[in-house]
Amino acid sequence: MRALFVDANETLAGVTDKLLASQKLPVSINRNPSIKPDDLPGLLGDAEIMIVDHTAVPTAIAEKCARLKHVVFLGTGPRSYMNPDELAERGISVHIIKGYGDTAVAECAIALMWASARNFGEMDRGMREGNWLRRDAVQLTGKTLGLIGFGGIAAEAARMAAGCGMKVIAWNRTPKTHPGVEFVSLEKLLAESHVVSLHLLLNDETKGFLSRERIAQMRKGSILINTARGAIVDEDAMLDALRSGHIAHAGLDVFTIEPLPAGHPVTKLPNVTLSAHSAFRTPEASDNLIGAALDHCRRIIATGK
Repeated sequence: MRALFVDANETLAGVTDKLLASQKLPVSINRNPSIKPDDLPGLLGDAEIMIVDHTAVPTAIAEKCARLKHVVFLGTGPRSYMNPDELAERGISVHIIKGYGDTAVAECAIALMWASARNFGEMDRGMREGNWLRRDAVQLTGKTLGLIGFGGIAAEAARMAAGCGMKVIAWNRTPKTHPGVEFVSLEKLLAESHVVSLHLLLNDETKGFLSRERIAQMRKGSILINTARGAIVDEDAMLDALRSGHIAHAGLDVFTIEPLPAGHPVTKLPNVTLSAHSAFRTPEASDNLIGAALDHCRRIIATGK
């Protein structure tokens, strides 16, 4: 049984090389991160395991991959790139990796929160253009952070926010408890939070979760942070709320379409701080991610599942 990492960028290829040097696994690396879905059947050949970072895997393409039985997706949100249910019906199992970048993603969420509260992005752009652009800020100490969805990333974000003197409240689809966090109804969270941060997995139930109606329930002048998945938010409704000032600022690491198209409306708004789906990109998270992917491969090769 053989595995192929089909779309390794330079960083992840280097981490994979480093980890493979100390373990004997039949894993090959394709070092071209810009492949297209149509390239997959030819690339995989007789490989039964595909490690994929960011390339779409349409079901019709997967069916053309002669011996493919397992997809190891580098993250927790494969539905942005493939349909795991359809693949399962065709005998192809999709494996995900949880927890590898909880701290890295939480740090990004907190960084976007601070950058949004202080308007750093707008001032930076203005000053680079020669303007002494001064903006008033939101003081976050004593303010309320509302976490929608509460897993490992949200728990880390809660720890960091509490250390900054913020009150932390949360809503989760299933009941949870966590030290220092008050779990409340979604309606209460939206109404009371000065900052709303999204931490939901993307699936059929959460697509468009932050709808126009729910955005209208948010506290006027609040900050929205999204390091989860772009499709969790009704993008048009978010843009309207940013234009009206109902949402004062958004810090976004993820988007409905990625890479973000040139000239996209979100790039035209001054009250948005953007990062390129890079919340997880730290050396520590990369080591955890690739290590877990190779663990999946080792288990699959040993057990067939």
